[in-house]
Amino acid sequence: MGARFLGLMAVLVLCTGLAGCGDKKKDAAMVNDGATTTTQQTDGTQVQTTDGQYAPGSQAQLVAEIGDRVYFGYDQYDLTAEARSTVERQAQWMKTYPNVSVMVEGHCDERGTREYNLALGEKRANAVRNYLISNGVQAGRIQSISYGKERPAIMGADETSWAQNRRGVLVVQ
Repeated sequence: MGARFLGLMAVLVLCTGLAGCGDKKKDAAMVNDGATTTTQQTDGTQVQTTDGQYAPGSQAQLVAEIGDRVYFGYDQYDLTAEARSTVERQAQWMKTYPNVSVMVEGHCDERGTREYNLALGEKRANAVRNYLISNGVQAGRIQSISYGKERPAIMGADETSWAQNRRGVLVVQ
């Protein structure tokens, strides 16, 4: 009982430390009772896993098994061969879970005007969306949005940071 209590306390301390960090949907508290892990998302949803498996059709499963993002070159919105391969796997995953709908987010690095980056982010999101559709996913299951340069994944003004921010991200709805 003492070790379990200390483990739960450690989770609470960790959660308290994470409460103000990062994207609200990404931060989570995990409680593990041995066989089942329940992840409490900060948006109130819960994802339950059993024996290391992710909930079928969940964002956690997509990220762990397929990957939720593709990257773009500077000032580009065409999908690279690597990005097409990822989106093809995402499309297959979506066909496995026909009740899952997604939002495709288009993102840019910090260079350029806000308006330019919103337009470029939209082109990136639509490139991913259109490729999902061309791979057999129903259009009504896919929405898209551009965040331009407003939501960087990595802070920094160097090529490494910029490359991580030029992305399209699939988010399970």
